[in-house]
Parts: sequence; C-alpha cells; structure tokens
Amino acid sequence: MTDSRLAQLSVVLFEAQNPVNIAATVRAMKNMGVSSLRLVRPCLYDPVRLEGIAHDTWDIINGIQHFDDFDVAVADCVRLVGYTARRRAAKWRIMDPKEAAEDALGYVGEGRVGIVFGREDHGLPNEILDRLHAVVTIPTTDHASLNLAQAVLIALYELHLAAGDATRVLPGPRKDAPTPTTDLFERYFTELHNALDSIQFFKTRFPEHIMRSLRAITFRAAPDERELALLRAMSLEIVRFLERTGRVERSLPDDVSPRPPRHITGRDTSGH
Repeated sequence: MTDSRLAQLSVVLFEAQNPVNIAATVRAMKNMGVSSLRLVRPCLYDPVRLEGIAHDTWDIINGIQHFDDFDVAVADCVRLVGYTARRRAAKWRIMDPKEAAEDALGYVGEGRVGIVFGREDHGLPNEILDRLHAVVTIPTTDHASLNLAQAVLIALYELHLAAGDATRVLPGPRKDAPTPTTDLFERYFTELHNALDSIQFFKTRFPEHIMRSLRAITFRAAPDERELALLRAMSLEIVRFLERTGRVERSLPDDVSPRPPRHITGRDTSGH
C-alpha cells in the first residue's frame, strides 16, 4: 500500500537519454511506493519494452506524463529537490539524500513535491538548478558519477524510510498561508527581473548571477503565498511607477495581478 505522503511525490526526469534508465526508474518507483513519473523531453521509447524490463509496472507506465517544457512539468509543485553529481560553486542549498527526504516529506501536506534528475551525460543544467529549492549530492568516493537509475533508487529509498518511520516527527505546515507553487515563484522572478532591469540595476552587473543569488535568498526565506504576493506587487509597482512618470515605455497590461490561480494546467502530452 502506498503511503499517502509518497503519493504526493513526482519523479521528474529531465531529458532522459536511455530507455533502460527510464525502465529502471519505473522499477525503483514501484519498489519504493512512488507512482507519479513526469518526463521532460525524453528519448523515444517503447512502453512494452519498459514493462519488459520493469515487470508488473503498467500502473506507473500508463500514468507517465510527458512535457516539452520543464516549467510546465513542475508548475503545480510547492517544493523541488534535485540531484546532481557534484557540488557547484553557485549558492544552491546542498543536502545529502537523508536530509532531502525529510525536507521533501515536510512539504507533502501542502502540495506536490518534485524529485528532479538530469541527463545521463551532463546532469541538470544551471537554468534548471536555479529553479530548485534544494540540491542533493550523494556522498561517494572521488568517482562521483552514478547511473541515473541508481541515483533515483537511493533518493526513493531514503524517502521510503522517512515516510515509514513512525518515530520520526516530520515538520508540519510552516505558515498559515499556503506554500507558493513553482509557477508563482517563476512569475515573481520574471517580474523582479523586469523591475530591476527597468531601473538599470543590471547595467554594470551580470543579470544571471544576480538573479541566481536573489533566487537563493528567496528560497531560504521560504515566503508563503501572501508574502510572495506582496513581493510581486512591489516589483510590478516599480515598473508601473516608471511608466506613469514617463521614464520607461508602457510594458504591463492594466489587469496584471500579483494573485494568479494557485495551480495552472500546462500542455500535458501524456500518452506514448
């Protein structure tokens, strides 16, 4: 029987290149009680072959969702935890698999949580890592490269243990207001970028580096929906003020609101 907390998890594979690894991921999910798999621009594969490699997993295979865009794939998630082979120089929050499992399960009462893995050859690119609330590295020897499916199995094993440990007290909801979805955060970061650009904040700076630091600060602060709406309103008002005073050309429609719907339905090309 699948733990209700595990039912709120989605494994997200970004540009998986090998059908065997997709099949092994499905098998690991079946073993550990996770059923939701989302594939972003995967390689071509035969569902029958997947089931031939991962026996008795049609329930998971038939439910696989396919997406052309990562942001659409994770738009409804309130937490994104991604795995990478090595520590990076950027300011992402780094966890080990056990810490990541506790972190992820601490959010399943508030919405869906995405467990993200990258390509077999290059892992997750920086633009995807920027969207993660936490980055996970698996402790190894100097040879840090793990097979994709091995990394998935380790991640799900820790989640399975954490969910099944009745003595472990997992944190409850952090605030009275809901946790923002990834979609709401991405709208805010776009609006913040536009506001900073409108005041020429990036004139002598690298926008990518500045925005990466601001993302890290925002995710550490963990604003709820009300707080994020305030930050969005501030960003929008900066641009509107400059428009009203004639300092920049008009760029925002009158009906832009800092309170979009909690969930969006993106283009989901489910099927095989």
